[in-house]
Formats: sequence, structure tokens, C-alpha cells
Amino acid sequence: MDAEASSFETSEMMETFLASTPLLKEAWRLCSAANAMGSGAFVVEQVGGVGYVAFSGVQEMPVLGWDPSCTMLAPLDAAGHGLFAALTRRYEGEEPVMVHSGVLHRFLHYHSRNDLQSQIDSLLDKTKSIVITGHSIGGSVAFLIALSLLSFLKSIFPPAVLCIGFGSPFLGNESLSRAILRERWANSFCNVVATHDILPRLSLDQSLIQTPHWKALIRFWYTFMMSPNSMNLTDFQLTEEDKAWLFSFAAANMEHLAQAGEGSRWRSFWPLGNYLFCSEEGMIFLDNVVLVKKMMHLMLRTSSPSCVIEEHLKYGWYVERLSLQSLGRRFIEGHLSESSYEASLSMALNSLGTSQQVLIALMAKDCLKMARQKERHPNLNAAYLATKLSKIAPYRAEIQWYKACCDNSDKQRGYYDSFKQMGASKRESHINKNRIMLKAFWDGVVSMMDRNKLPLNFHKSLEWVIEESQLYKLLVEPLDIAEYYRLGMHMKKGHYISNGRERRYEIFNQWWTERVVIEKLGNRRTKYASLTQDTCFWARVEEAKEWLDKIKSESNPNNLAFLQDRLNEFEAYAMKLFDGKEASADVLAKNSSFSLWLKEWRALKSQIYPLIELALPD
Repeated sequence: MDAEASSFETSEMMETFLASTPLLKEAWRLCSAANAMGSGAFVVEQVGGVGYVAFSGVQEMPVLGWDPSCTMLAPLDAAGHGLFAALTRRYEGEEPVMVHSGVLHRFLHYHSRNDLQSQIDSLLDKTKSIVITGHSIGGSVAFLIALSLLSFLKSIFPPAVLCIGFGSPFLGNESLSRAILRERWANSFCNVVATHDILPRLSLDQSLIQTPHWKALIRFWYTFMMSPNSMNLTDFQLTEEDKAWLFSFAAANMEHLAQAGEGSRWRSFWPLGNYLFCSEEGMIFLDNVVLVKKMMHLMLRTSSPSCVIEEHLKYGWYVERLSLQSLGRRFIEGHLSESSYEASLSMALNSLGTSQQVLIALMAKDCLKMARQKERHPNLNAAYLATKLSKIAPYRAEIQWYKACCDNSDKQRGYYDSFKQMGASKRESHINKNRIMLKAFWDGVVSMMDRNKLPLNFHKSLEWVIEESQLYKLLVEPLDIAEYYRLGMHMKKGHYISNGRERRYEIFNQWWTERVVIEKLGNRRTKYASLTQDTCFWARVEEAKEWLDKIKSESNPNNLAFLQDRLNEFEAYAMKLFDGKEASADVLAKNSSFSLWLKEWRALKSQIYPLIELALPD
């Protein structure tokens, strides 16, 4: 397989999979059943070994209490009731995850329903996988239900959750999309979008929902969803001017979104997950959100105001045609190109329904080519990282040599304190440069994972990832901690563990923990570790040093007792590390900050005990 064609071939495989399984048909059948039940309804059903939960597209969205800002986005961490901890955890420089406040309101309503929760729990007990689905705004609600379920299941077992939205509007901002990528959940979300449907291209803000055009359109859609066989589209009185206004609004919204670059507006709506675009000619599966934005814009330009009403109601028709479309592809040229890449492009353009409009087809083709040029296949990226790792190995080797020198030094300060007190030393300055180079490499690995540029099981399938990341963490994080406290960052931001620890270390912790659990690795040691296994140990020492300073000047018996408990707890924790031989020998070096702390604390606590016992009531 040539690298250029790989992304299109992957899309073809996804399309074929979806078209050849009953997933879409069953999902749409249950969405239709939920729609017919009216506002706020849902349907739960088991089909074979798969559980389905479908949400009605007829939703009563609140008006009062919405965010008065133009985008109507609300922070997920403030209103999510702790249900989205994995998504709302923020790191330095990250913007908050935000979602549509009206959809969030509907989600919280569903989540409070005991009948829904009990039926989902029952499905999880009986089935190996679960599909959450919804039509229209019900699809956006389904996305939040699926996200809460993924967050819950993450701590229990690898979740088999798929969420399918049919014609659903944008849910959240770019930070939400990035958080989903970071958790490797993007492939759990499939947005089915008709070529000419305006709703998936709308940001449901105040400038739209308060207009008579929108109110009339949504009223008809809801009526038709509940009674599809008792109405005729000709019965709907919407003027050509109204249709033109709605179409222009959607086109302007997509043009604005298509032109906005990544990171440019964190308070604007943003695509998430994967998109399956359906036209009369075929379908195409896209997984790049930047490409999705541009394609949604270009495909709308092939439409017209006359499609405003019916396209949003035709998903059942499209689903029925999917299997036939996957077998009946036609090519622009009328024959297969000699280049598999050009053939894939032709297939993609024909499936988008752009082939007959030359200007749009050329723009769409350029867009696909540009996206392909920017990307490298995930497996190639993994191979590239392995090669790059070999080039930076000398940096790590020099740090290991530096630690050995510190351990054998006559100063007996150990690794951590030698680096922290480096002053103007050329040796420590060189080691610091190595630390920065290694940081850049591993931050690059994490960034590529966040953007889905690496294989899904990257850290599980390649042995070097686990071994090297763990060694890096054990070796370098103590230096990061030393630098943090040497520069006085704890005075500005707070202590390292809660305020200064880089996200990469949390990720590496998770990788290693998963390996220990899966492979049942034993932790019993027969000699002291060459590197302290708790890489935050020195940060805990720094906190204990601060408590020790406070207890010297504290006169309040209650505060004295509190500080004493904290200090005793840390001492016991440290001794447990030594007993388990999980601390390196340099921790107990004569002049290390831990040894000096321990000596001072043991001398002081014999004086403090009597004072506390006399002052505190019986």
C-alpha cells in the first residue's frame, strides 16, 4: 500500500464496514422509534450481542438561563457534575472544554432519570458492546451520554462504546475535540451527515434560534419526526425568502468555521470524532476535523435553499442506500486511473457529490491532497519516532553518567541536590540541555498521540515505548523537580505535584500501571533500586521541608498536631520505600536534603510531643 493512498483506503474500509453491518440500520430504526414517541423520549433495546440506546430528535431546549454570549457555550467542568473528569482535566495553557449549554441541560435531565440509568446498567451486564445514537439534537445529547459512559468505563475495563449521530448540530468547542483525541475516543463517534443538511452545519446560537425562520422550521421538523406518515412536505408553508435566509445563515456559519484555524477561537463550535458524509452518489468517511470543516463548507456550496426542509428528514433513505452505494461507485473519468491515489481521489469526490461541479470538485480535490501531504501514516510515524529515539539516546546516557558521578561524589549530596544546587557549573548546565532535549522528544510523542498521529495501541504494541518512557520518567523527573524548586516556581504556582507536574508524566504513569496490571509484574525487590520508583519523591521532600519550617514557629496546638501528623505520615511513607527497596541509595546520602530533613525532624519531634499532649484537651 503506498503511503499517499493509505488514508483513502482506510476510509473505504470504514465505509464498507458500516455498510455491511446492521449498525446504522438498527441505530436509525431505533432513532425513528424514539422520534415517534415525542419530546425527551428514548428507546433501549438489545439486538444480538449489541445494546442500543436511542434518543429522540424532538427535544425541548431551555431558553431561560442560557449563556447570554453569542455562542451559548458552557464550561463542561462547571456544570458536568464531575461526570467528565478525563475531559475536563486542564493542563497549563489549555482552554476549558465547553459544550452547548442547551444540550448539556438536556443531558443532565436524562442523567437524573433512574429508569434510563438502570436500563443502561442492564445492557452493560448483558452485552459486550453498546451503541448510543440519536437524530438531530438527540444525536448531540447521545454524544454527551456516550462521553459520560466512556469516562465511567475507563476506570473499569476498556469500553466498547460507539456513538452514532444522524444530522446532529455541533456540540462543543475545539478543546472538546482535542480532549476526545487525547483520550483516544475519536473512533467511538460517528457523525452521519447528509450532503445538503443544514443542521449539522449550524451553531445553535441566539442569532438563529430566536428568529421566526428557525422556529417555523424546527416546529415542522419535530411534527414530521413524530408523525412521518401523516404529513406532506407540501403542507409546510415556508417562503422561498425564509429558505434562502436559513441557507445563507448555514453557509455563512460554515465559511466562518472553515476559515478559522486550530486554536484561533476556543469559544466557537468545532467538529468532533469521525464523519460519514452521504450523498445520492455515495458516501465518504473522514476523520480529520480540519478537513471535515472544509468539506462541510464545500459540499453545502453544491446545494440550494430548496433542500433546507427535506434533507434533514431523509436519513432513513440514505441508510437504506448505503450498501448499494458501496457496490455501485462511479468514477469521474469513467475508468480506473493508473494511480491508486488518483483513483481514490476520484472515488472520494464522486461520493461527495461534487464531481459534476468543476470548480467545487477542484477545490475539494485540492483540499484532500493538502490533507494527505500534511499527514504521515501512523505506523510510519511510530517508525520515525523509534529512529529519532536512537539519535537522542546519548543525551539520556550522559544523564545516567551524571547520576553515577553524583552518587560517588565526596560531597555526598546525591543526584537531586547536586543538580538543584548546580549554580554556574558547566557540567550541570550541559546536563540541563540534555534534559530539555529529552523533554522535547517525549512532548512530541504525547502531542502526536493527542492528534491521532500514532497507532491506536502505540504504547501497548511497541515494547520500547513502555520501557523508554518509564526509564525517562525515573531518570529525568527528579531533575525537573529540582529545577522547579531551584527557580522558586513553587512560590509562584504552588507545590510541584499539584501545580507543576507535566502532563507527560501522568500519561507515562498510566502506561506503566496498565502494564503492571496486565502482565502482573511483581514489585518485590532484593536490592535498592538504581532510580527511586516514586519519581515525585523529591517533591514530597520539599513539601515536608516546608511543614518542618512551619511547625518550628507554630504555637496553636491544633495546627501543631496537624503538621505533626503530616510529617509522621511522610516519614512512614519514606520508610516504606526503603523497606521495599524502591528508593535509590543516593536518597540516604549524608548531605541529601532528605537525610538532613529526617535528622532535623526526629530531633524536633521529641520536643514537640509533650507540648501537644499538654495543650490538647483529653
